[in-house]
Amino acid sequence: MTPVQLAPAFFLAVVVILLTCRVVVLVTGRFGQPPVVGEMIAGVLLGPSLFGLLAPGVSAAVFPPQLKPVLYVASQIGLVVLMFRAGYEFRAHAGRKLIGTAAVVSAAGALVPLVLGVALTFVAHGRVDVFVDGVSVWVTAAFVGVTLAVTAFPMLVRIITERGLTGSRYGSLALASGAVDDAVAWILLAGVLSAASGEPGPILTAVGGSVLFLAVLALPGRRVLAWIVTRPGFTDETRLLLTVAVLFSGAWFTDVIELYAVFGAFCVGMAMPRHEASERVVRTTQAMTQVVLVPLFFAYSGLNTRFDVFADPAVMAFAAAAVVLAVIGKFGGCWAAARLCREPASVAVRVGTLMNARGLMQLIALNIGLQAGIVGPEMFTALVLVALVTTVMTVPVLDWLDRREARAAEVGSAPEVVAKWP
Repeated sequence: MTPVQLAPAFFLAVVVILLTCRVVVLVTGRFGQPPVVGEMIAGVLLGPSLFGLLAPGVSAAVFPPQLKPVLYVASQIGLVVLMFRAGYEFRAHAGRKLIGTAAVVSAAGALVPLVLGVALTFVAHGRVDVFVDGVSVWVTAAFVGVTLAVTAFPMLVRIITERGLTGSRYGSLALASGAVDDAVAWILLAGVLSAASGEPGPILTAVGGSVLFLAVLALPGRRVLAWIVTRPGFTDETRLLLTVAVLFSGAWFTDVIELYAVFGAFCVGMAMPRHEASERVVRTTQAMTQVVLVPLFFAYSGLNTRFDVFADPAVMAFAAAAVVLAVIGKFGGCWAAARLCREPASVAVRVGTLMNARGLMQLIALNIGLQAGIVGPEMFTALVLVALVTTVMTVPVLDWLDRREARAAEVGSAPEVVAKWP
Protein backbone atom coordinates (compact mmCIF):
# COMPACT_ATOMS: atom_id res chain seq x y z
CA MET A 1 0.00 0.00 0.00
CA THR A 2 1.19 3.51 -0.81
CA PRO A 3 1.13 6.29 1.79
CA VAL A 4 -1.93 7.71 0.02
CA GLN A 5 -3.70 4.37 0.51
CA LEU A 6 -2.46 3.90 4.07
CA ALA A 7 -3.83 7.23 5.32
CA PRO A 8 -7.56 6.43 4.84
CA ALA A 9 -6.97 2.86 6.07
CA PHE A 10 -5.38 4.26 9.22
CA PHE A 11 -8.25 6.67 9.91
CA LEU A 12 -10.84 3.90 9.43
CA ALA A 13 -8.94 1.56 11.73
CA VAL A 14 -8.66 4.26 14.40
CA VAL A 15 -12.43 4.89 14.27
CA VAL A 16 -13.12 1.16 14.68
CA ILE A 17 -10.61 0.88 17.53
CA LEU A 18 -11.85 3.92 19.46
CA LEU A 19 -15.54 3.06 19.16
CA THR A 20 -14.95 -0.57 20.10
CA CYS A 21 -12.86 0.45 23.09
CA ARG A 22 -15.51 2.90 24.25
CA VAL A 23 -18.32 0.33 24.03
CA VAL A 24 -16.32 -2.34 25.85
CA VAL A 25 -15.19 0.17 28.50
CA LEU A 26 -18.83 1.11 29.14
CA VAL A 27 -19.79 -2.57 29.50
CA THR A 28 -16.89 -3.50 31.78
CA GLY A 29 -17.43 -0.28 33.76
CA ARG A 30 -20.82 -1.63 34.83
CA PHE A 31 -18.92 -4.38 36.61
CA GLY A 32 -16.69 -1.88 38.39
CA GLN A 33 -13.68 -2.40 36.13
CA PRO A 34 -11.34 0.53 35.30
CA PRO A 35 -11.09 1.67 31.65
CA VAL A 36 -7.77 -0.11 31.08
CA VAL A 37 -9.51 -3.47 31.53
CA GLY A 38 -12.10 -2.66 28.88
CA GLU A 39 -9.40 -1.42 26.50
CA MET A 40 -7.35 -4.59 27.00
CA ILE A 41 -10.38 -6.77 26.27
CA ALA A 42 -11.35 -4.63 23.26
CA GLY A 43 -7.87 -5.06 21.81
CA VAL A 44 -8.16 -8.84 22.03
CA LEU A 45 -11.68 -8.80 20.51
CA LEU A 46 -10.40 -6.83 17.50
CA GLY A 47 -7.66 -9.35 16.83
CA PRO A 48 -7.72 -12.73 15.08
CA SER A 49 -9.22 -14.41 18.16
CA LEU A 50 -12.70 -12.96 17.49
CA PHE A 51 -13.01 -10.29 14.76
CA GLY A 52 -10.59 -12.12 12.49
CA LEU A 53 -12.35 -15.41 13.21
CA LEU A 54 -15.95 -14.24 12.66
CA ALA A 55 -15.32 -11.87 9.74
CA PRO A 56 -11.88 -12.57 8.27
CA GLY A 57 -12.54 -10.56 5.10
CA VAL A 58 -13.74 -7.49 6.96
CA SER A 59 -10.90 -7.81 9.48
CA ALA A 60 -8.33 -7.96 6.68
CA ALA A 61 -9.88 -4.87 5.07
CA VAL A 62 -9.91 -2.86 8.33
CA PHE A 63 -6.51 -4.07 9.56
CA PRO A 64 -4.38 -4.85 6.48
CA PRO A 65 -0.89 -6.19 7.30
CA GLN A 66 0.75 -3.02 5.97
CA LEU A 67 -1.13 -1.00 8.61
CA LYS A 68 0.44 -2.74 11.60
CA PRO A 69 3.73 -0.75 11.51
CA VAL A 70 1.73 2.50 11.38
CA LEU A 71 -0.36 1.43 14.39
CA TYR A 72 2.83 0.47 16.18
CA VAL A 73 4.47 3.87 15.66
CA ALA A 74 1.31 5.77 16.65
CA SER A 75 0.90 3.63 19.76
CA GLN A 76 4.54 4.23 20.70
CA ILE A 77 3.80 7.95 20.96
CA GLY A 78 1.04 7.14 23.42
CA LEU A 79 3.25 4.80 25.43
CA VAL A 80 6.07 7.33 25.60
CA VAL A 81 3.73 9.96 27.03
CA LEU A 82 2.13 7.42 29.38
CA MET A 83 5.51 6.28 30.72
CA PHE A 84 6.54 9.91 31.09
CA ARG A 85 3.60 10.35 33.46
CA ALA A 86 4.43 7.08 35.24
CA GLY A 87 7.96 8.35 35.89
CA TYR A 88 6.58 11.66 37.13
CA GLU A 89 4.21 9.85 39.50
CA PHE A 90 7.12 7.71 40.69
CA ARG A 91 8.80 10.83 42.04
CA ALA A 92 5.61 11.81 43.84
CA HIS A 93 5.20 8.52 45.70
CA ALA A 94 8.69 7.08 46.12
CA GLY A 95 9.61 9.79 48.62
CA ARG A 96 6.94 9.00 51.20
CA LYS A 97 7.99 7.89 54.68
CA LEU A 98 7.50 4.25 53.76
CA ILE A 99 10.76 3.63 51.99
CA GLY A 100 11.89 0.75 54.23
CA THR A 101 8.68 -1.24 54.00
CA ALA A 102 8.17 -0.30 50.34
CA ALA A 103 11.68 -1.54 49.50
CA VAL A 104 11.01 -4.92 51.14
CA VAL A 105 7.56 -5.28 49.54
CA SER A 106 8.79 -4.28 46.09
CA ALA A 107 11.82 -6.60 46.37
CA ALA A 108 9.60 -9.55 47.26
CA GLY A 109 7.06 -8.56 44.61
CA ALA A 110 9.78 -8.62 41.97
CA LEU A 111 11.97 -11.49 43.15
CA VAL A 112 9.36 -14.16 43.94
CA PRO A 113 7.45 -14.02 40.62
CA LEU A 114 10.77 -13.68 38.78
CA VAL A 115 12.04 -16.94 40.31
CA LEU A 116 8.72 -18.70 39.71
CA GLY A 117 8.64 -17.52 36.09
CA VAL A 118 12.17 -18.78 35.47
CA ALA A 119 11.32 -22.13 37.07
CA LEU A 120 8.14 -22.50 34.99
CA THR A 121 10.07 -21.80 31.78
CA PHE A 122 12.67 -24.46 32.49
CA VAL A 123 9.98 -26.99 33.40
CA ALA A 124 8.14 -26.22 30.14
CA HIS A 125 11.27 -26.30 27.96
CA GLY A 126 11.18 -29.36 25.72
CA ARG A 127 7.61 -30.15 26.78
CA VAL A 128 5.56 -27.18 25.52
CA ASP A 129 5.89 -25.62 22.06
CA VAL A 130 6.08 -21.97 23.16
CA PHE A 131 9.76 -21.28 22.54
CA VAL A 132 11.44 -19.39 19.69
CA ASP A 133 14.14 -21.30 17.81
CA GLY A 134 17.58 -19.84 18.30
CA VAL A 135 16.73 -17.98 21.53
CA SER A 136 18.54 -19.22 24.63
CA VAL A 137 16.28 -20.83 27.22
CA TRP A 138 18.01 -18.65 29.81
CA VAL A 139 16.98 -15.49 27.93
CA THR A 140 13.41 -16.76 27.54
CA ALA A 141 13.25 -17.74 31.21
CA ALA A 142 14.55 -14.36 32.33
CA PHE A 143 12.05 -12.58 30.08
CA VAL A 144 9.11 -14.62 31.41
CA GLY A 145 10.24 -13.95 34.98
CA VAL A 146 10.50 -10.20 34.38
CA THR A 147 7.05 -10.01 32.76
CA LEU A 148 5.54 -11.79 35.76
CA ALA A 149 7.39 -9.41 38.10
CA VAL A 150 6.04 -6.18 36.58
CA THR A 151 3.21 -4.18 38.22
CA ALA A 152 0.56 -2.05 36.50
CA PHE A 153 1.74 1.16 38.14
CA PRO A 154 -0.40 3.61 36.09
CA MET A 155 -3.51 1.50 36.78
CA LEU A 156 -2.56 1.29 40.45
CA VAL A 157 -2.34 5.10 40.59
CA ARG A 158 -5.75 5.43 38.93
CA ILE A 159 -7.50 2.94 41.26
CA ILE A 160 -6.07 4.51 44.41
CA THR A 161 -6.82 8.05 43.24
CA GLU A 162 -10.39 7.28 42.16
CA ARG A 163 -11.10 5.58 45.48
CA GLY A 164 -9.63 8.48 47.47
CA LEU A 165 -7.01 6.25 49.07
CA THR A 166 -3.87 8.30 48.45
CA GLY A 167 -3.72 9.21 52.15
CA SER A 168 -4.38 5.70 53.42
CA ARG A 169 -1.63 3.45 54.72
CA TYR A 170 -2.12 0.70 52.16
CA GLY A 171 -2.68 3.17 49.31
CA SER A 172 0.58 4.98 50.03
CA LEU A 173 2.48 1.74 50.56
CA ALA A 174 1.17 0.23 47.33
CA LEU A 175 2.09 3.34 45.33
CA ALA A 176 5.61 3.49 46.72
CA SER A 177 6.13 -0.27 46.30
CA GLY A 178 4.65 -0.30 42.80
CA ALA A 179 6.87 2.57 41.68
CA VAL A 180 10.05 0.89 42.90
CA ASP A 181 8.91 -2.50 41.59
CA ASP A 182 8.36 -1.18 38.07
CA ALA A 183 11.65 0.73 38.03
CA VAL A 184 13.49 -2.49 38.97
CA ALA A 185 11.50 -4.51 36.41
CA TRP A 186 12.37 -2.11 33.57
CA ILE A 187 16.05 -2.27 34.48
CA LEU A 188 15.91 -6.08 34.50
CA LEU A 189 14.08 -6.06 31.16
CA ALA A 190 16.79 -3.86 29.70
CA GLY A 191 19.35 -6.41 30.85
CA VAL A 192 17.40 -9.27 29.27
CA LEU A 193 17.16 -7.40 25.96
CA SER A 194 20.89 -6.74 26.01
CA ALA A 195 21.65 -10.39 26.78
CA ALA A 196 19.29 -11.53 24.01
CA SER A 197 21.55 -9.98 21.38
CA GLY A 198 24.18 -12.61 22.17
CA GLU A 199 27.02 -10.31 21.14
CA PRO A 200 29.15 -7.95 23.26
CA GLY A 201 28.69 -4.96 20.94
CA PRO A 202 24.97 -4.34 21.57
CA ILE A 203 25.38 -5.04 25.29
CA LEU A 204 28.22 -2.53 25.59
CA THR A 205 26.21 -0.01 23.58
CA ALA A 206 23.17 -0.51 25.81
CA VAL A 207 25.13 -0.33 29.08
CA GLY A 208 27.37 2.54 28.02
CA GLY A 209 24.49 4.40 26.41
CA SER A 210 22.29 4.02 29.47
CA VAL A 211 25.05 5.31 31.76
CA LEU A 212 25.58 8.27 29.44
CA PHE A 213 21.84 8.91 29.20
CA LEU A 214 21.31 8.85 32.97
CA ALA A 215 24.36 11.07 33.55
CA VAL A 216 23.12 13.66 31.04
CA LEU A 217 19.60 13.50 32.43
CA ALA A 218 20.73 13.76 36.06
CA LEU A 219 22.86 16.85 35.50
CA PRO A 220 22.13 19.15 32.52
CA GLY A 221 18.85 17.34 31.73
CA ARG A 222 17.23 18.15 35.06
CA ARG A 223 18.43 21.73 34.83
CA VAL A 224 16.95 22.09 31.35
CA LEU A 225 13.62 20.68 32.51
CA ALA A 226 13.62 22.97 35.55
CA TRP A 227 14.40 25.94 33.29
CA ILE A 228 11.53 25.01 30.97
CA VAL A 229 9.10 24.73 33.87
CA THR A 230 10.12 27.82 35.86
CA ARG A 231 11.18 30.42 33.25
CA PRO A 232 8.79 33.36 33.75
CA GLY A 233 8.34 34.41 30.11
CA PHE A 234 7.20 31.01 28.80
CA THR A 235 3.56 30.27 28.01
CA ASP A 236 2.08 26.85 28.80
CA GLU A 237 2.23 26.00 25.09
CA THR A 238 5.96 26.78 24.99
CA ARG A 239 6.58 24.70 28.11
CA LEU A 240 4.66 21.81 26.56
CA LEU A 241 6.57 22.07 23.28
CA LEU A 242 9.99 22.11 24.92
CA THR A 243 9.09 19.32 27.37
CA VAL A 244 7.89 17.10 24.52
CA ALA A 245 11.12 17.86 22.63
CA VAL A 246 13.17 16.65 25.62
CA LEU A 247 10.86 13.66 26.09
CA PHE A 248 11.08 12.54 22.47
CA SER A 249 14.84 13.10 22.47
CA GLY A 250 15.14 10.71 25.42
CA ALA A 251 12.83 8.21 23.70
CA TRP A 252 14.90 8.46 20.51
CA PHE A 253 18.20 7.90 22.27
CA THR A 254 17.06 4.89 24.32
CA ASP A 255 15.55 3.39 21.16
CA VAL A 256 18.86 3.85 19.33
CA ILE A 257 20.81 2.05 22.07
CA GLU A 258 18.11 -0.68 22.01
CA LEU A 259 16.67 -0.04 25.46
CA TYR A 260 13.40 1.05 23.81
CA ALA A 261 11.61 4.36 24.04
CA VAL A 262 9.61 3.56 27.17
CA PHE A 263 12.78 3.46 29.29
CA GLY A 264 13.82 6.93 28.21
CA ALA A 265 10.30 8.28 28.73
CA PHE A 266 10.12 6.87 32.25
CA CYS A 267 13.49 8.40 33.16
CA VAL A 268 12.54 11.82 31.75
CA GLY A 269 9.36 11.68 33.83
CA MET A 270 11.42 10.99 36.95
CA ALA A 271 13.68 13.94 36.14
CA MET A 272 10.73 16.32 35.70
CA PRO A 273 10.68 18.77 38.65
CA ARG A 274 7.65 18.91 40.93
CA HIS A 275 5.98 22.23 40.11
CA GLU A 276 2.56 23.64 39.33
CA ALA A 277 3.61 24.24 35.73
CA SER A 278 4.82 20.63 35.52
CA GLU A 279 1.40 19.44 36.64
CA ARG A 280 -0.22 21.43 33.84
CA VAL A 281 2.18 20.02 31.26
CA VAL A 282 1.57 16.44 32.42
CA ARG A 283 -2.21 16.95 32.45
CA THR A 284 -2.14 18.48 28.96
CA THR A 285 -0.38 15.46 27.49
CA GLN A 286 -2.87 13.01 28.97
CA ALA A 287 -6.21 13.61 27.24
CA MET A 288 -5.16 12.78 23.68
CA THR A 289 -2.88 10.02 24.93
CA GLN A 290 -5.45 8.26 27.10
CA VAL A 291 -8.41 8.61 24.74
CA VAL A 292 -6.77 8.02 21.34
CA LEU A 293 -3.18 6.77 21.35
CA VAL A 294 -3.15 4.18 24.15
CA PRO A 295 -6.17 2.29 22.67
CA LEU A 296 -4.10 1.94 19.48
CA PHE A 297 -1.53 0.04 21.51
CA PHE A 298 -4.18 -2.33 22.84
CA ALA A 299 -5.41 -2.93 19.30
CA TYR A 300 -1.86 -3.59 18.10
CA SER A 301 -1.39 -6.07 20.97
CA GLY A 302 -4.72 -7.70 20.11
CA LEU A 303 -3.67 -8.19 16.48
CA ASN A 304 -0.71 -10.22 17.78
CA THR A 305 -2.80 -12.29 20.21
CA ARG A 306 -4.13 -15.62 18.94
CA PHE A 307 -6.19 -17.52 21.49
CA ASP A 308 -6.47 -20.41 19.03
CA VAL A 309 -3.04 -21.48 20.31
CA PHE A 310 -4.88 -22.76 23.38
CA ALA A 311 -6.24 -25.58 21.22
CA ASP A 312 -2.96 -27.23 22.20
CA PRO A 313 -3.56 -28.60 25.74
CA ALA A 314 0.11 -28.16 26.61
CA VAL A 315 0.03 -24.44 25.76
CA MET A 316 -3.21 -24.04 27.74
CA ALA A 317 -1.61 -25.79 30.71
CA PHE A 318 1.43 -23.53 30.46
CA ALA A 319 -0.78 -20.41 30.39
CA ALA A 320 -2.83 -21.62 33.37
CA ALA A 321 0.34 -22.38 35.33
CA ALA A 322 1.70 -18.93 34.46
CA VAL A 323 -1.48 -17.28 35.80
CA VAL A 324 -1.38 -19.28 39.04
CA LEU A 325 2.32 -18.67 39.64
CA ALA A 326 1.94 -14.99 38.77
CA VAL A 327 -0.74 -14.57 41.44
CA ILE A 328 1.13 -16.66 44.02
CA GLY A 329 4.38 -14.84 43.33
CA LYS A 330 3.16 -11.25 43.28
CA PHE A 331 0.20 -11.35 45.66
CA GLY A 332 1.78 -13.88 48.00
CA GLY A 333 5.21 -12.29 47.92
CA CYS A 334 3.96 -8.76 48.60
CA TRP A 335 1.51 -9.93 51.28
CA ALA A 336 4.18 -11.94 53.10
CA ALA A 337 6.72 -9.10 52.88
CA ALA A 338 4.22 -6.59 54.29
CA ARG A 339 3.38 -8.91 57.16
CA LEU A 340 7.08 -9.45 57.89
CA CYS A 341 7.37 -5.66 58.13
CA ARG A 342 4.62 -5.76 60.78
CA GLU A 343 1.93 -4.22 58.59
CA PRO A 344 -1.66 -5.02 59.68
CA ALA A 345 -3.19 -8.00 57.89
CA SER A 346 -5.87 -5.84 56.27
CA VAL A 347 -3.17 -3.55 54.84
CA ALA A 348 -0.99 -6.44 53.64
CA VAL A 349 -3.78 -8.21 51.79
CA ARG A 350 -4.80 -5.03 49.96
CA VAL A 351 -1.22 -4.18 49.03
CA GLY A 352 -0.83 -7.70 47.61
CA THR A 353 -4.07 -7.32 45.65
CA LEU A 354 -3.05 -4.00 44.11
CA MET A 355 0.49 -5.10 43.29
CA ASN A 356 -0.81 -8.25 41.59
CA ALA A 357 -2.30 -6.34 38.62
CA ARG A 358 -0.06 -6.34 35.52
CA GLY A 359 -2.26 -4.47 33.05
CA LEU A 360 -0.69 -2.21 30.46
CA MET A 361 2.84 -2.54 31.82
CA GLN A 362 3.02 -6.26 31.09
CA LEU A 363 1.60 -5.73 27.61
CA ILE A 364 4.30 -3.15 26.92
CA ALA A 365 6.99 -5.60 28.04
CA LEU A 366 5.45 -8.40 25.96
CA ASN A 367 5.34 -6.29 22.82
CA ILE A 368 8.98 -5.33 23.35
CA GLY A 369 9.85 -9.02 23.64
CA LEU A 370 7.84 -9.80 20.52
CA GLN A 371 9.58 -7.06 18.54
CA ALA A 372 12.97 -8.29 19.79
CA GLY A 373 12.16 -11.86 18.71
CA ILE A 374 12.47 -13.27 22.24
CA VAL A 375 8.91 -14.65 22.28
CA GLY A 376 6.60 -15.99 19.59
CA PRO A 377 2.79 -15.94 19.24
CA GLU A 378 2.24 -18.86 21.65
CA MET A 379 4.27 -17.44 24.54
CA PHE A 380 2.96 -13.94 23.80
CA THR A 381 -0.67 -15.09 24.02
CA ALA A 382 -0.09 -17.15 27.16
CA LEU A 383 1.40 -14.15 28.96
CA VAL A 384 -1.32 -11.81 27.63
CA LEU A 385 -3.73 -14.10 29.49
CA VAL A 386 -1.74 -13.46 32.67
CA ALA A 387 -2.09 -9.71 32.15
CA LEU A 388 -5.84 -9.99 31.55
CA VAL A 389 -6.63 -12.27 34.50
CA THR A 390 -4.50 -10.46 37.09
CA THR A 391 -5.86 -7.08 35.99
CA VAL A 392 -9.53 -8.11 35.87
CA MET A 393 -9.41 -9.67 39.33
CA THR A 394 -8.02 -6.59 41.12
CA VAL A 395 -11.12 -4.42 41.56
CA PRO A 396 -13.53 -7.30 42.45
CA VAL A 397 -11.12 -8.56 45.12
CA LEU A 398 -10.77 -5.05 46.60
CA ASP A 399 -14.56 -4.63 46.59
CA TRP A 400 -14.97 -7.99 48.31
CA LEU A 401 -12.44 -7.05 50.99
CA ASP A 402 -14.24 -3.72 51.60
CA ARG A 403 -17.65 -5.43 51.87
CA ARG A 404 -16.31 -8.05 54.24
CA GLU A 405 -14.75 -5.43 56.48
CA ALA A 406 -17.92 -3.31 56.37
CA ARG A 407 -20.08 -6.29 57.40
CA ALA A 408 -17.68 -7.07 60.22
CA ALA A 409 -17.84 -3.45 61.39
CA GLU A 410 -21.65 -3.54 61.41
CA VAL A 411 -21.68 -6.42 63.88
CA GLY A 412 -18.94 -4.83 65.94
CA SER A 413 -16.35 -7.54 65.36
CA ALA A 414 -13.94 -5.86 62.96
CA PRO A 415 -10.87 -6.39 65.17
CA GLU A 416 -11.60 -10.12 65.39
CA VAL A 417 -12.09 -10.43 61.64
CA VAL A 418 -8.88 -8.55 60.87
CA ALA A 419 -7.01 -10.79 63.27
CA LYS A 420 -8.23 -13.84 61.35
CA TRP A 421 -6.64 -12.77 58.08
CA PRO A 422 -3.96 -15.31 57.16
